[in-house]
Amino acid sequence: MKFSDARQLIQIKAPVLSRQRRVLAGAYNVEEYRKSAKKVLPAGIFDYLDGGSEDEVTLRRNRAVFDAWALMPTWGPVSGPDTTTTLLGKDSALPLTLTPTGATRLFHPEGELAVAAAADRARIPYGLAGLSTVAMETIAERHPSLDRWFNFGLTSNAQALKDKLARCDAAGFNTLIVGVDTRALGSRERDLHNGFTAPPALTLSTIADIARRPSWWINFLKSDGISFPNLDPRSAAATSVVTPSMWQDILGHSDATSGWTELEALRQAWHGKIVLKGCVNPADVAKASRIGLDAVQLSNHGGRQLDHMLSPMDVLQESRQRVGDSIEIYVDSGIRRGNDILKALALGADACAIGRAYLYGLVAAGSPGVGRIIEILADELRRTMTLVGVSSISELKVRGGEILRDIRHSGEILETRAPGDTN
Repeated sequence: MKFSDARQLIQIKAPVLSRQRRVLAGAYNVEEYRKSAKKVLPAGIFDYLDGGSEDEVTLRRNRAVFDAWALMPTWGPVSGPDTTTTLLGKDSALPLTLTPTGATRLFHPEGELAVAAAADRARIPYGLAGLSTVAMETIAERHPSLDRWFNFGLTSNAQALKDKLARCDAAGFNTLIVGVDTRALGSRERDLHNGFTAPPALTLSTIADIARRPSWWINFLKSDGISFPNLDPRSAAATSVVTPSMWQDILGHSDATSGWTELEALRQAWHGKIVLKGCVNPADVAKASRIGLDAVQLSNHGGRQLDHMLSPMDVLQESRQRVGDSIEIYVDSGIRRGNDILKALALGADACAIGRAYLYGLVAAGSPGVGRIIEILADELRRTMTLVGVSSISELKVRGGEILRDIRHSGEILETRAPGDTN
């Protein structure tokens, strides 16, 4: 071969100086964004994002359970495939939501605004945390077309309930996500070993970390102080910069006395949709359906609360069999691939939700990074749908039992019922 011929086969690319652009161009899956995020964040804050409670058995189980299900393609024509679906009566480009994550500006100075922008571009719902660092009214003003959900804390105070519901309604948040898995704060031992405080305190170890993570520290110190404007306005944390002691009080606050009575009262008071988040008990799913809630998000809080807990995928089939089609079911905790989404839908879910996954993208590349995470999962989902032989989300949910096999039981093929089949 002549040199002139060989030269035509060689592409010489100029070096990419921007770290963000390098990540966007060269990270092809969620795990690669995770590794990029680890290079950006101080060690204590990365472990706060990435870690679980106690021995992290639940954290590991959330991933392992997906590997227990193997795909079995069927041969036939495929069109599209079409990933659009309907969630709580509204169109969504994907069977995917961005679940609430608190204090998002710890990970990137744009925080929740960056995440909302990515969800708006992708045309999927975004759940804003009660402990978000951006006011719900600001999200509404910036993204009026976004399907906005809000993480709502239960209360037995009738006036406080009325005031908060009125605020959500005025800001156009049509769906409430009620978390029920924080009756106590999980023991996250990575944080304890790291001496983690948030906002970060300047200790000898954090000062040393500045040299290793200068860009994060510069951005953090240049940004406005962290506060939580969606809390009760009478709370100091809602209006002022949060000190480490205030932060611990906020994280540790949980009303363990709340129960089904408060949920029923909320159902009576709220005209919009309600999602119950944080249970992995099919009996709770059935009760949520009976009292008129609209969806349940099966979740173990990403392994951050109760260790040695069941994964949502462990109880998904039974939950669907209990309630039929009377309530929507979402799955979070451990979603890292588009085929994870397909497996969940095949077993009876209506959608999946991600938290850590989009935060990895946010840390590594800002709002474009969040958008890229969504694109990666969407591409993987479409490719997997094509390869297993389904053309739409509705077809996948009907034929799911035909394309999955539980391989945990050697030599045994378990029956996988289609969603809604209660026989």
